[in-house]
Amino acid sequence: MPSGPAHLVVDSADPGERGRQRGRFAADPLAASWPTYLDIFTATAESYGLPAVDVRAVGSACEQPLREWSPQLWEEVGGVAAGAGIDPLDVLALNARTEVLAHARATLGECSTVVELAGPTGSAVSIQTWDWHAELASGWHLQRVRGDRYAFVGLTEFGILAKIGVNEAGVGLHFNMLHHRSDASGHEAGAVVGGVPVHLIARRVLGQAGSLAEAVEIIESAPVCASTVLTVVDGSAAVAVEVSPAGAAVVAPENGWLVHTNHFLDSRLATGEGVADEGVTTFDRERLLTERVKGVGRPLDIEGLRRLLDAHDEDGAPVCRHPDGASAIGFRTETLAVIGLDSAARQVQVSAGGPCAGAAMTTLNLAGH
Repeated sequence: MPSGPAHLVVDSADPGERGRQRGRFAADPLAASWPTYLDIFTATAESYGLPAVDVRAVGSACEQPLREWSPQLWEEVGGVAAGAGIDPLDVLALNARTEVLAHARATLGECSTVVELAGPTGSAVSIQTWDWHAELASGWHLQRVRGDRYAFVGLTEFGILAKIGVNEAGVGLHFNMLHHRSDASGHEAGAVVGGVPVHLIARRVLGQAGSLAEAVEIIESAPVCASTVLTVVDGSAAVAVEVSPAGAAVVAPENGWLVHTNHFLDSRLATGEGVADEGVTTFDRERLLTERVKGVGRPLDIEGLRRLLDAHDEDGAPVCRHPDGASAIGFRTETLAVIGLDSAARQVQVSAGGPCAGAAMTTLNLAGH
């Protein structure tokens, strides 16, 4: 078992039991972190002049879409609740934290992803920063999950079924939040809308997709009420699948690279972009990283890609994010981890903190599983 961050092993063919194993593991950390999530949700809505989000109502609105789209994942969510001793709607709301933030109209930038289609071994290697609230810096763990169609390894938050990782079929997944004007439509008038939580789309891809094409099919089949981009890497191929309530789009690499931050690249979906080109960093981060990859003269391994992400304001964009101590809760964004994927090797490498920290990377390996 790897040292460093907490590491969960889930192993059962029964979805409910997989959830119970996760719930028992996450019970104490969730008891500590859930009030912080609620404070962040409230502070975010207040900052945009919106009423407080009824978090459990968002979970309730997501229940039926999830039950219809994947009964097994609903059963797994219920198992987490049983294992942790908390309400299933709270667990669903946690897994729907992107959807809760969509109701709160949060548009803070987070996460930058870079895929190199021809790494040192000829297959794709990829990396991303995971930027999230500094108050939740201890709220994540590594995981190894068995019992679905495919085993997978990766990183997620306590109580959330999946986020970033790679499965034994060699399908890797990165995760960046997006914002579209159709997100949680009607909430300003007091309506609560639901959809399949995007984190649970990630969970289904990692557990059930045997190829890039299967991953895209799963992603596009999910009705959503919040936007995100799921970047899928499979051997020497990759695409970014942008999803929103207004529809989905597949973005292809250019010149052997795929760079994505937190705005839409598809021209149709970009017409409904939910962030302005002022006060956010996503456009600057994408421009900086696109320029950097143009200057790469040889294939990079994951460590080389991590150095590519080492950029701050003085470099042109804060790819590596550090919190402003003066900022209020809900606005103290920090790079909590860097995650690299070698999908052909079925390998995930994770380091705590930002790319500038140079922390040792923990390796999770599915090769030969």
